[in-house]
Amino acid sequence: MTTVRRASLIATLACSLLAMTASATQSAKFTVDKSDYSIKESLTDQAGDPVKGREVAIDRKKGNCLACHTLPIPEQPFHGRIAPPLMGVGARYSPAQLRLRVVNPKMLNPNTIMPSYYKSDGFHRTMKKFAGKSILSAQEVEDIIAYLSTLK
Repeated sequence: MTTVRRASLIATLACSLLAMTASATQSAKFTVDKSDYSIKESLTDQAGDPVKGREVAIDRKKGNCLACHTLPIPEQPFHGRIAPPLMGVGARYSPAQLRLRVVNPKMLNPNTIMPSYYKSDGFHRTMKKFAGKSILSAQEVEDIIAYLSTLK
């Protein structure tokens, strides 16, 4: 099995695991600003918590960012290498730009294997118990954005 095919299989399995842990029904509406590819408004009325965001990012049943990305989290083994490292991502993108990349990265790159963490419709062959649900809640998205914004 080639390295690319193995990486693709691992990413597919990671996304499948994430889909099995879908969270509450999506309720927050958002608008994409196409001038800079961002979602300016927070999905919640509560600020994101970077400590909780770090926890969600490394939780293998929630964000599972480590499946594909390398992060500055030395206590966790086996960081992924099929997606860009996230060190310095807070210096490269604004919180609004990060929000779009977490909410629905397929709006930027339709061929990405990164899951849309805050999308709840338009899927095919979804099990009934996951229908209408997103992988992360609006607050979990905001927490991850707060954490990623600290990575300068």
